[in-house]
Amino acid sequence: MASAAPFSPLSGAFLRRRIPLLHRRRLLAITAAAPEAPAPAPTPYPAPPRPRGKGYFPKKNEILELTCEGIAFKGKGVCKVEGSTFVLLCDGALPGERLVARVRRLRRGAFAEAAKLKTLEPHHDAVEAPCPLAADCGGCKSQSLAYSAQIHHKYIQVRDLLINFGKFHPGSLESSDPDSILKPIVQCDEIFRYRNKMEFSFGTKRWMKREWKEDEEVAKGEEEEADGYSLGLHAPGFFDKVLHVETCLLQSEPADKVLAVVQESWTDPALGLTPYDVYKHVGFLKHLMIRTGRNVSTGAPEVMVNFVTSCYKPELLAPLVDNITKIPEVVSVVNNVNTSVGNTSVGEQEYTLYGKPTITEMLRGLTFQISANSFFQTNTKQADVLYKLIEDSAGLKGDGSEIVLDLFCGTGTIGLTLARRAKHVYGYEVVPEAIADAQKNAEFNGIRNATFVQGDLNKINETFGKQFPKPDIIISDPNRPGMHMKLIKWLLEVKAPRIVYVSCNPSTCARDLDYLCHGVEEKGLRGCYELKRVIPVDMFPHTPHIECVCLLELC
Repeated sequence: MASAAPFSPLSGAFLRRRIPLLHRRRLLAITAAAPEAPAPAPTPYPAPPRPRGKGYFPKKNEILELTCEGIAFKGKGVCKVEGSTFVLLCDGALPGERLVARVRRLRRGAFAEAAKLKTLEPHHDAVEAPCPLAADCGGCKSQSLAYSAQIHHKYIQVRDLLINFGKFHPGSLESSDPDSILKPIVQCDEIFRYRNKMEFSFGTKRWMKREWKEDEEVAKGEEEEADGYSLGLHAPGFFDKVLHVETCLLQSEPADKVLAVVQESWTDPALGLTPYDVYKHVGFLKHLMIRTGRNVSTGAPEVMVNFVTSCYKPELLAPLVDNITKIPEVVSVVNNVNTSVGNTSVGEQEYTLYGKPTITEMLRGLTFQISANSFFQTNTKQADVLYKLIEDSAGLKGDGSEIVLDLFCGTGTIGLTLARRAKHVYGYEVVPEAIADAQKNAEFNGIRNATFVQGDLNKINETFGKQFPKPDIIISDPNRPGMHMKLIKWLLEVKAPRIVYVSCNPSTCARDLDYLCHGVEEKGLRGCYELKRVIPVDMFPHTPHIECVCLLELC
């Protein structure tokens, strides 16, 4: 039988290889001709693992003992059966852990996905997770891995992607070399209470993870529901299952107070409040969003609470509003009304029920007004660190002579922090609401040398770039899919002296860096940039996410 597909554990990259048809037929013939073996005597669990060859392939719903060898992109554990090279990706498995898992999906023979059932031996660098729901909710599933180990695996993941996807020489990425392109990862000083925004969902039933028992039938699932309404976070991979959350260690303490008050109040039958049913499309409460900012004058925290409902009935929310506004930090309560059957938290209409319609936050010396649906970096303190690295990488002279082009500018936060040292900043973003916020932020901070334009950078044509002078510095901060080939081609044609690429997805980042530095042969594009440095930044501890700030200079 053919060997399993080669796998790059930390990048999630597979070289797909099918089993030859002739080999499959021979295997079937050998299996059919073999005499039937006597049934083995029953043994108590766990049974000793049967020998596995390199060409071993598991079956769907098979229960296996696995060993986790690393972490792939998106945080799934890279696991193998002893004696086998076949890779199973298992959510919740961490390096060094021995576990029992059930095979859930086979991916064309290249790899499989498995569901963790229980731990046999804990992983390396194991710590006790402070949150009892850490393994189930998916919001911060690496809590049981020491933070130093989390940082190490994220760094290795970025390095592996730069080698395999970016095609950069491993020697240029050695951490021991002070001249290495890949710099040490920037750690996060606060690994809890760092999020300034959390969104919770209301549900008609409480979802919980069921404890696995050895005598269960294989076909049974690993989840179950309990009676009672729920308010919390969606179970990973499910839009209709809500894990009840009483407290969340990722959000600020004032935000946690709001969640506690709402949890104590909303299920009171006297209030007549019902959660929205995603199947029957009935019910009132959809989401609870809590945002934390800072008062510009005092620096004290200020909290916005946003109730997302299926219709506008402020009288139903009045008791909740009365209770949460007793918390001193709450300065704004708004109601987004979303009448559609979709699960979005953005409403067609927004009403202010208490206080002001926005809160404020400070970043790199600028003040930003944040509405309920504004995009803003969710880790404010680490965003300040990130933006300082971007500013340093941009290397502006500071004499007001340079043009900055800010691609995928969002609400303009990066471009506006650079505007003080530039001649002019031009920002492009596809979302009209974000452009409106960027213009408001520029006006609010008295910045007049910034222009923000709404446009889709995935659909640019030959006229793009004629609306502004040739840029001296380009900032590109794309979303997870990275940059479209049309934009890559334009960047290689315009040849700006410096590009600062800011990425939230190291996989597509490595791909785009390869295109810019090494070209795209099948498209007839020649690379014209040299990668000078890559700085990984941990924005979200206990999650698989990692940001990178990359500096490219024209060859």
